[in-house]
Amino acid sequence: MLARPGAPFTTRSKMGTNRRYAHRIDEQMDRRIIETVMRDHQPESLTAEELELDVEPLTRPPQPIPVEARVRYGSTPVKVRGLATAWTGRAVAVKWPAPDGSEHRAWLWRGATRGGS
Repeated sequence: MLARPGAPFTTRSKMGTNRRYAHRIDEQMDRRIIETVMRDHQPESLTAEELELDVEPLTRPPQPIPVEARVRYGSTPVKVRGLATAWTGRAVAVKWPAPDGSEHRAWLWRGATRGGS
């Protein structure tokens, strides 16, 4: 449909639009972006200097403890559900499944995790 002269151009067609499920489409796109980031990058982990394992006491639980964590893959932060396998007073070792079925691991600052230790 053509707009009358001087009127702002608008598209009247509803084809290709899904207003009812738009949030699900957005969620699906977010998931795909995160899967790509996790596939193409390795998670960032604290360095040995940051961990100070020679100074900080290390705790290893008999069974890993479920946690939620914020992990950086390059410049992209990703929220993951994983297991805390060890910790110090300042850092937590976390492992979690990647979308491709592999297992990712990283040492994270304690403030980047929730639950568990």
